[in-house]
Amino acid sequence: MNFLNLKRHVYFLFILFSVFGKINAQNSTAKKNGYPITPVNIKDVKITDAFWLPVIKRVQEKTIDYAIHKCEEEGRLDNFLIAGGKMKGEVKGQMPFDDTDVYKIIEGASNTLISEPNPKLEKLLDSLIAIIKVGQEKDGYLTTWRTINPAKPPATWVPVIEGKRWESLQISHELYNPGHMIEAAVVHYKATGKRNFLDIAIKTADMLVRTFGDKPDQVHGVPGHQIVETGLVNLYKITNNKSYLTLAKYFLDNRGNPKNHKLYGAYAQDNIPVIQQKEAVGHAVRAVYMYAGMTDIAAIYNDQSYLNAVNNLWLNMVNKKMYITGGIGAKHEGEAFGKDYELPNLTAYNETCAAIGDVYWNHRLHSLTGNSDYFDIIERSLYNGLISGISLDGKQFFYPNALESDGVHKNNRGSCTRQAWFDCSCCPTNLIRFIPSIPGLIYSTSKDILYVNLYASNTAKITLDKTALEISQQTDYPWDGKVALTVSPQKESEFTIKLRIPGWARNQVLPGDLYSYKSASSLVTKVTVNEIPFNQSEEKGYIIITRKWKKGDTIKLDFPMEVKEVVTNSKVEGNIGKVALEYGPIVYAIEEIDNPTDFGKITINANDTFKVTKENNLLEGVNTIQTSKLKAIPYYSWSNRGVGKMKVWIDLK
Repeated sequence: MNFLNLKRHVYFLFILFSVFGKINAQNSTAKKNGYPITPVNIKDVKITDAFWLPVIKRVQEKTIDYAIHKCEEEGRLDNFLIAGGKMKGEVKGQMPFDDTDVYKIIEGASNTLISEPNPKLEKLLDSLIAIIKVGQEKDGYLTTWRTINPAKPPATWVPVIEGKRWESLQISHELYNPGHMIEAAVVHYKATGKRNFLDIAIKTADMLVRTFGDKPDQVHGVPGHQIVETGLVNLYKITNNKSYLTLAKYFLDNRGNPKNHKLYGAYAQDNIPVIQQKEAVGHAVRAVYMYAGMTDIAAIYNDQSYLNAVNNLWLNMVNKKMYITGGIGAKHEGEAFGKDYELPNLTAYNETCAAIGDVYWNHRLHSLTGNSDYFDIIERSLYNGLISGISLDGKQFFYPNALESDGVHKNNRGSCTRQAWFDCSCCPTNLIRFIPSIPGLIYSTSKDILYVNLYASNTAKITLDKTALEISQQTDYPWDGKVALTVSPQKESEFTIKLRIPGWARNQVLPGDLYSYKSASSLVTKVTVNEIPFNQSEEKGYIIITRKWKKGDTIKLDFPMEVKEVVTNSKVEGNIGKVALEYGPIVYAIEEIDNPTDFGKITINANDTFKVTKENNLLEGVNTIQTSKLKAIPYYSWSNRGVGKMKVWIDLK
């Protein structure tokens, strides 16, 4: 990665940093976190996959550097220096949460370091962390716009605040900013063992612990935009400082509590207490970040009231408020969930950040239950409504992800195609934060059980309670349903491998009844162990194989892939009489560039024959679906060839 031209005469003095020792083994070992299932760390999973490796490398090698340059150009880095008095000027940028773009870049780059050491990148991060440290106030407070000039916020939608800290928590992002910072610092520590960023986070967290609570001399309030809750929980897990966990629970316990603060309303999920919430409402990103925090509390405290609420919210979302791509958030107004079954296509919001937050939440739910339904949502989001947010060159982005385009309606914050950057750049940097962590989704463990959750070529080192093993996958998934796994324990031993059967291979589009296949497939998944057919038992969507494994044992899976037509619950009025096409985990769309004649009149007929063709020179290599009247491409790849019409839902004739 290239170094930035960081205004050397200003920044040079602040590049120096101290290298601290690792937290000692006793302190770095977290207490039991309440989750019975543990994801396998990305450092132990080496991706070789033809689909995911290019996506991850593109972010690591292009998007990170691109985003740092954007942050430098727009003053994100200057703000820390101005806040620390090392540079003169007013706050730069448009948003009160601009600081978090820097934090998310560091988190994504740290995930990159976990996967593979990179001294040059590590040194660059140290320089960015040194700049961040300059902007931190002596007591740990860290929100640069307010430190620079509390009476002059960076955006017109934030009212002038001339009072004390924390007086406008609903919109000031004074807790959102440290939330992302703490999350990034934890990942950076895990990646490097250095405390330079972790100590900044601890200083801030300690200040928050002193500041917020039920005591008369403390501030009574909760974040306007959630995420500090999961940050505090993650910091607790590596420090064993329970005060961070207690504060996270305090913020959640007091949401919807009018005795604690003036309520923010349903937009911020602050209308009723969280344990009473049953419907996914308001700003979708805020919601899923909060639901992830609630799941942490349910797990760590074994709190049934929190668990009941999380389950109710999840059921409402998947049955009534989720798009076929895994996207969530129907409305541009408030970037919010709509009413039940309100799922417009042309004006769909489906913020990229919301898809990312939903993966974080569902991953926690899987770690709590082992139910494959959660990975059905994760997989659908990953291959469709999440990576649709980034272009094939890694430098163009969708903030919302519509399911239809007329080539005119400017769905993407003033544009009807991807943009190079945004005044509110949360989605590009959130993609940077998330995509390098994808290898950590593939496997999970619990005692002597190995869960294989996703299918992608890789090699991994796994440690179960009683054995260590290596496992490898070879597959052309998602273009092909064949997967070959090789299992090599250090010594012959008995343990269980659970292999997820994707929902689409079980005639389930998504959990719930919002979507269904027009015709159920009669084809079934085939499994062999050492070339011998295996009569699988299934539990919670997993094939369960318990046996004495020896080095070189093989498992082969053959998921039945065919073009499927999806229909929507009739309560979604906009999709009546329409179908969407799928092949494996991929949702398809038709784009005007491939269908230039009478695009608005394209239909699917009952007697259409679908042909699937691998086109290696199209959109970096995709399967296309063709009939005599149309050609469809994977939804995630649309809008990489200029402005034009697109639709996922096609009229059924």
